[in-house]
Formats: sequence, structure tokens, C-alpha cells
Amino acid sequence: MTRPNELTFAPLGGVGQIGMNLSIYGLAGKWLAIDLGVYFGDEEHLPGIDLVMPDVRFLEKEKKNLVGLVLTHAHEDHFGAIIDLWPKLKCPIYATQFSAALFEAKCASERNPPKIPVTVVPSGGRINLGPFDLEFIPVAHSIPESHAIALHTPLGTVLHTGDWKIDPTPIIGLPTDEKRLRELGDAGVLAIIGDSTNAVRDGRSPSETEVAATLTKLVKAAKGRVAVTTFASNVARLRAVAEAAQAAGREVVLVGRAMERVVQVARECGYLDGLPAFRNADYYGHFPPDKVVALCTGSQGEARAALARIASDDHPMVTLNKGDTVIFSSRTIPGNEKAVGTIINGLVTQGIEVITDRDALVHVSGHPRRDELRDMISWVRPQLLIPVHGEALHLHEHAKLARACGVPRTMIVKNGDLVRLAPGDAAVIDELPSGRMFKDGLILEDSKSRAVSERRRLSFAGCAFVALAVTMKGELVDDPAVDLIGIPEKNLKGEVMEDVVFDIIVNVVENLPKARKRDPDAMAESVRRAVRSSLADQWGKKTMCYVHILQVED
Repeated sequence: MTRPNELTFAPLGGVGQIGMNLSIYGLAGKWLAIDLGVYFGDEEHLPGIDLVMPDVRFLEKEKKNLVGLVLTHAHEDHFGAIIDLWPKLKCPIYATQFSAALFEAKCASERNPPKIPVTVVPSGGRINLGPFDLEFIPVAHSIPESHAIALHTPLGTVLHTGDWKIDPTPIIGLPTDEKRLRELGDAGVLAIIGDSTNAVRDGRSPSETEVAATLTKLVKAAKGRVAVTTFASNVARLRAVAEAAQAAGREVVLVGRAMERVVQVARECGYLDGLPAFRNADYYGHFPPDKVVALCTGSQGEARAALARIASDDHPMVTLNKGDTVIFSSRTIPGNEKAVGTIINGLVTQGIEVITDRDALVHVSGHPRRDELRDMISWVRPQLLIPVHGEALHLHEHAKLARACGVPRTMIVKNGDLVRLAPGDAAVIDELPSGRMFKDGLILEDSKSRAVSERRRLSFAGCAFVALAVTMKGELVDDPAVDLIGIPEKNLKGEVMEDVVFDIIVNVVENLPKARKRDPDAMAESVRRAVRSSLADQWGKKTMCYVHILQVED
């Protein structure tokens, strides 16, 4: 599906949610993709699912017309799906140095990853991909080398902001390029496709420099060991922790593979120049308590990450004791509150001092608050603003703010909406295939996967397994075999549930009409219904039930 005389835009992920970002633009029969990210599975609703990715059926069908995939930056919600989905697309990828290097390191840590070439584009550079003249405009964010993408076309210029904020003193990398954004506005901008994450928050996001000052103060004041957890990709924060440790006469020890990978890439790209080498976890026990800072993964409560293992006293090399300090230099992503709370409670119970952003300025967001959104709008002065990268409330508030700032037109769209940006009035003109893909271990499944839906049902109501050996006439050869998984052992009367189910099965089989006894499928269905009904009466839940019938010769 191509519309050669129209400039179009469609989000295939990242709208109505935070994460799983994928945007596409169409012009002159060609398509351009920006970002290809994930969000992380929710064990309560998606048990066993590691990652959730956008459905790329449409791009797979149009891959001969796909001129490239451009990355705004190297956060997982913007590039985490590439290894799994690129083999379906096999298009050129373009990214700046740090993003390309971090992607290469990510591939190296995978088992048998596909060989995926990435073309490096300089920060502030321009490339031509088919009908698109693309400009990488530096913006501040919580990872090095984040860029907005200006799409220059004969039908107008579109600014795809990616993730950004305004930070005049970002510690690492360039600040948001106000001068260039104002120049775009002076030349005329057709539309902003813009980050809405913090559209509900008033004021401005504080600077990374302010966080660095707080971290230095806290590390200097600490008496015992200090552990700091943050997003591994936030290199500015890693540098701030290292400088705080240096000011307090402490060594930095890296704890967690993600930290080690990002630090290696950051050093290669020069972002940690002037700092002494960090130690690995083997060295932790060799330093006195007041001479070490552990930089740990696990800020979101990940069960297998370093901090969770430290909090449960399960880490082979790193321990914390009463009087030590843990600093959460992060904000909990919605959905992770329970896991993070469990770790914090575990640490507090052990007498460890826990400091979060409720106590001190130890974290700032990488996304723009309302005053920053107003600045961007005043610089660029678009004719149209389409909010993305946010849930429904974020999108609504961003659009409302844009209208108050004088933007002539705003549109709230959903994943899959194909929007005509030009010529003429912007409008939704079609709906493209969209949805979610699940990474289930090593397997990629679509969202209608039977395995996922059955696993969800299993997690809520368990399963009954029944095996019967019967003659060709339907008479029982031996006692039924019953196995109840995830079902209470006894009912309200104190009766053993397996015994009750056993009796139900025997009664059903013995009282079946002769015709149904001779039909193994009919017998299995009768037993299945009776077992489910019995368990529902005794337990109040509709469990799954599987019945296997083995017919043997008389």
C-alpha cells in the first residue's frame, strides 16, 4: 500500500503506551521506519513473556519499498526489537556512533544473533533515503547521542522529536539544539510528532548537573558502603556517580553485566574520559566499607539483576550490612512498583539506609515537562502536532497544551492509523495492520498465541489432568489417573480434592450410555465437563481440564 502523491505517517507502536516505539513515514511509494523498540512483559497479565514487540506485518509486506530504519537513540523501547524483527525486514539501519556501538555490543551478548549492518551517521548529520532528506538534530535525553529527526520533503518538513528534554548542562553530550530548531521553525514546519511522556507534569525537568551535585553530597556523607542503582544506559548518571566516588576517595565497582557492557561502549566513545578505570565485582570485598561505591543494575526490581540478589543476600561477591546506603538514582516505571517495593523493604529490614527521589534530587526524567513542551512549540511553530510516546492521558494533555500554545491543528491517533500529513488537511485515511508480538523464550509469537492465553488461564485457575484406560466397550481397565495442578488440596469440607474428582470421574464413566462409552471423544468430553463443573462448585473457579483416553483390546 503506497500513496505516491501524499506524505503519510503511521505509528505501529508507542501510541497509547510508553514503549514499543515504531513510526513509519510514506512518500513517493517508499517507506521510512523510525525506531523499533520493545516493552517488557508483565508477569501478571503475560506470564512467561520476556518482551513485547510491535507487529511488523505491514513493513514485511512492503520491505521492497522500505528505504531504511533510523534510530533516534539506543534505549530498549526504541531499539530493543531489532535483533528479533530485522530478519523479517532486512533493511539498512542508520544510527549515530554510540547507538551503533551499543547495538553491536548487545548483538555480541546474544546467542547466534543475525549479522545486522549499521551505518553510522554523525551527530547533526544529514542523509538521503529515497525521497526523504533526514537531519539528525541533537537533543538532551538520558542516554548519549539522542536525536530528533527532521524529515525534509517536497511536501513539507516534519519534526519527529524522539525522546528529549531541555537541559542546558547535560554533563554528557550536546544540549537540545535550540538554534537549529528555531531555524526550522523560521523555514516552516508542517508537523511535530512529539514525545508526550511528561505532558501531565508542570514546570521543567531539572538538569543532570543538579543530580550530580546531590550524588556527590550523599556519597561524601555516607559512613559505610554505598550502592547506587540506575538505568545502565544513563551514561551521564554513571559519570556523575564516578565523579562523586572520586570526590569521596572511593573506588567504583560495577555489578551487573548490563553496566559492564554500557561502560565499555561509553569508554570507547570517549564519554568517560578522565575517570579512572572501574573495578569489576571481584574487587568489591577488597575495599574498606568507606572506600567503595557499587554501581548496580536492578533499579526496576528485576529479579535476576544485581540489586535484587544483593537485597536477598544472594549475590556471590557483593553484600551490604546495617548502616550501608543504597541510592535509587531512578524512577520506578509504572508496573514495577511491587518489585521495587519488595527490594526496598528487604533493604530497610536489614538496617540499610535507602534513598530515593522522594528523599533527594537523585533522579531527573529524560522527557520534557509542560514548560519545555511550550518552548519546543514556540521554536518550531508547527501547523500540526500529533502527540506520541504516551498513554491516553499523556496524549490528551499534550494536544490540549499545543492548542493553548496556538498550534492550528492537533490530532490524537492510535497505533495503525495512517495519517495524510500533506497535501491538504491532515486526516486519518486508512488503518494499517498493527498489534503486538511476544518474545516467549527463544520463540516469537503473535498476540493471539494459544500458549500465552492458556498460560494466563493456568496462572489464575490451574489445570486438571485426567488419564483413563478403557476397553473397547468403555469399561475402566484400571483406576483413573488424576493430577491437579495449581488447585487447592482440599475443599471447604476438608475433603481431598483429588479424591472428590476421582469419584466424579468413576461415576460419570459408569453411568454413560453404551453408545457414548464406545466413543472415546464423547467419553473424554463428558468427563471434562463433569470435572470442570465439580471443581467450579467446590472452588468457585473455572479451571482448565484435559482428558486422555487410552482404548485397549478386551
